[in-house]
Amino acid sequence: MKIITHTVKPKIPAALAPLEEIAHNLWLSWNFDAVMLFIRLDYEVWLKSEQNPAKMLGMVTQARYEELAKDDSYMAALAEVWGKVERYRNGETWYKGDYEKMVAYFSMEYGMDVSLPTYSGGLGILSGDHMKTSSDLGLPLVGVGLLYRQGYFRQYLNADGFQQESYPENDWYNMPVHRCLDAKGEAVKISVDMAGRLVIAQVWEVEVGRARLYLLDTNIEENGEGLRGITATLYGGDKETRIRQEILLGIGGIRALRAIGIDPAVTHMNEGHSAFLALERVREVMREKSFSFEEAAQVVWQTNIFTTHTPVPAGNERFGIDLMEKYFRPWAEELKLDWKDFLALGREKPSDDQEPFCMTVLALKTSAYCNGVSRLHGRVSREMWKTIWPGLSDEEVPIDYVTNGVHPRTWISWNMLELLDRYFGPRFYDEPMNLDIWDRMDRISDEELWRTHERRRERLVAFSRDRLKTGLKRIGASDSSLMRADDALSPYVLTISFARRFATYKRGDLLLSDPDRLLRLLSDHDRPVQLIFAGKAHPHDLPGKEIIKELVHFSRRDEVMSRIVFLENYDMTMSRYMTSGSDLWLNTPRRPLEASGTSGMKAGLNGVLNCSVLDGWWAEAYEQAVGWAIGRGEEYSDEALQDEIESKALYDLLEREIVPMFYARGRDGLPREWIKKMKASMKMTGKRFSSHRMLMEYSEKFYYPALGNAARLAADGAVQAKAAADYLTRAKAAWGQIEVTDFKTDAKPVMERGDPVTVTAFVRLGALDPDAVAVEIFHGDVSMKDQIERPDREIMSAVKRHGDEWEYSIKVTCSRTGRQGYSVRVLPKHEGLAQGFIPGLVKWA
Repeated sequence: MKIITHTVKPKIPAALAPLEEIAHNLWLSWNFDAVMLFIRLDYEVWLKSEQNPAKMLGMVTQARYEELAKDDSYMAALAEVWGKVERYRNGETWYKGDYEKMVAYFSMEYGMDVSLPTYSGGLGILSGDHMKTSSDLGLPLVGVGLLYRQGYFRQYLNADGFQQESYPENDWYNMPVHRCLDAKGEAVKISVDMAGRLVIAQVWEVEVGRARLYLLDTNIEENGEGLRGITATLYGGDKETRIRQEILLGIGGIRALRAIGIDPAVTHMNEGHSAFLALERVREVMREKSFSFEEAAQVVWQTNIFTTHTPVPAGNERFGIDLMEKYFRPWAEELKLDWKDFLALGREKPSDDQEPFCMTVLALKTSAYCNGVSRLHGRVSREMWKTIWPGLSDEEVPIDYVTNGVHPRTWISWNMLELLDRYFGPRFYDEPMNLDIWDRMDRISDEELWRTHERRRERLVAFSRDRLKTGLKRIGASDSSLMRADDALSPYVLTISFARRFATYKRGDLLLSDPDRLLRLLSDHDRPVQLIFAGKAHPHDLPGKEIIKELVHFSRRDEVMSRIVFLENYDMTMSRYMTSGSDLWLNTPRRPLEASGTSGMKAGLNGVLNCSVLDGWWAEAYEQAVGWAIGRGEEYSDEALQDEIESKALYDLLEREIVPMFYARGRDGLPREWIKKMKASMKMTGKRFSSHRMLMEYSEKFYYPALGNAARLAADGAVQAKAAADYLTRAKAAWGQIEVTDFKTDAKPVMERGDPVTVTAFVRLGALDPDAVAVEIFHGDVSMKDQIERPDREIMSAVKRHGDEWEYSIKVTCSRTGRQGYSVRVLPKHEGLAQGFIPGLVKWA
């Protein structure tokens, strides 16, 4: 059937014209006064549009527009918000540099707002907060992702409490995105060859304050049905769908930026899904500069950043050699690589022909700057990937960490923001990078903070009842069941929430390990407790679905029916209600399987106290003044034993500390000790775990150095990178000849602090000169396992040549007490290397 299409826009009076621009910029998602403009526009339509301002503009009647255009109150509110928009756009920013060289940030998903459902969970929410914060700071950063026709699934429960999924279609023409157009007014499109089939993708733009996000879409006429479905669902389909999506994201994403006119100087891969971008960037450099693969790879390596989020090997994307052969055999030829050498880019052990191709390994090998997302996760990642850098200690594996953060104005409830704005002053909005402003928490009276929090709990209870009734009506529940939903929960009871993805390692059912003890908590007449659970299991995760079903069944017991609920279809709206209206935020992962976690940060910003296993962010955030820790950071090999110990520890905390503190009220009815913890938690979270701290740290650790590398490469035509590549070729060829033949010290068996020690080493360098290597002394405390811990590294000096050996020497001072040890090693050295740890190039004595 032939169809001719065109787009119809709403006819908005000129006086209300700013509404359209505000509706199509996700700046409104963290500015509640802008959201209020649309709620006031027509509240019923706001609800029907599912809180989508761009969509509701086409649903509002013309009469209502004309009415509001004459409403001086509404027009004044619109003028105030529009003025705020323009001040934000034109205001001074934290970043003071130029915008000629950009950072391109790649992520499989982005959680910006409920009006743009292109996310599934924590990774997407983090990416969304990353984009919003880059806008606040004025960073030279653009985002790249995919535009999913169905996004992630919507969750609903059947009558037995078992999770089901639906996949509603997204209507992009009624969402805050628009197609990118070229100078001729035609849609910007790019093409990528996939196993001999040409895939065409059009590019869409999302405005995020000052920042821009570009999303690729294959659901267009030029593609056949099989190819149109590449961007159908997020994390859907089989392995072949996944490799196609990741080719499109990485390779297609780079081409999309080029087509728009953006030449990214630096690329930042948020997880390994986009790692194929490194191959595209290498191919471009080889073609433009007539470089070899090794030379082009050195250029890209110095300007690539990779963030890993996965703390277990099984969670990292791997593709079988059959799929790699199908999609990348021509790439190996174009990059002038032997097929085995090409596959080695994605293998921990390049000589293992049976090892599949890992996207995380590809990203690690092609990025000079790599990081985990919490201090503990950095340690776990170094341990997990150390085989890529044989010869390095775990601490030296070049994977740093930047602990995640959350965007405060997105996640702090508007009630709480009103209070904070009043006490913190205008700098709280104008200077979000000023983290010390959170020290003003102590200015807020206990009474005001508690009243604000109680209002949020009331709103959470009302929201929960409404969601419960919606789910019950859908399954045809009886009138009596609907009436019970009206009575579910209480706005005056200690409210504990657990909301996250229902993977088994997160242990959403830990509280069910002792049902009798739980029943006593829930049914206590004097000090009652209520529980709210929410979250989705992956469609193929049957054990996760069984946990949800078990919780639902328990919640239907007569003794607890009004005290425990499971809310369907956890999304950003529900998250805002739960992280602002709960009293206690519960987190029970198996340490160290939680890379970071951010929901607890959102809760902490709202004064909701955390009770969590010491994993992810909480391992570095916890102190007694701000919340509670389940255990002391133990790690177990016996999961059943772990569950037993930690469930008992959790119940002990609830019964002996948490519940008594919440209900310990003075004559004024205020829980003063609880409020004291709330203030301490808000201050700590705001100062240490905002996304502004996170982005400033990314900038200083990675963005600025990588942009500096890019500027240097541009200035000298990548001559230094070419020289570094040539050096590495020589070094790898000569490395087998390098040997530390002997080393010695003049230390006596017992030394005193401050005494000098001279270390002398004799090193064969083969075909390399002394200025081509760094000979280091590696010294520090010696453990009971005869390993050097907390080492210091110092460069030794070449003293003289003895035949085919060089003598190196250094004098160090005994600065520590206890058993001390020394060793010597050789590392590569070249001014063109961004860092000196190169896989396979370490030689120890």
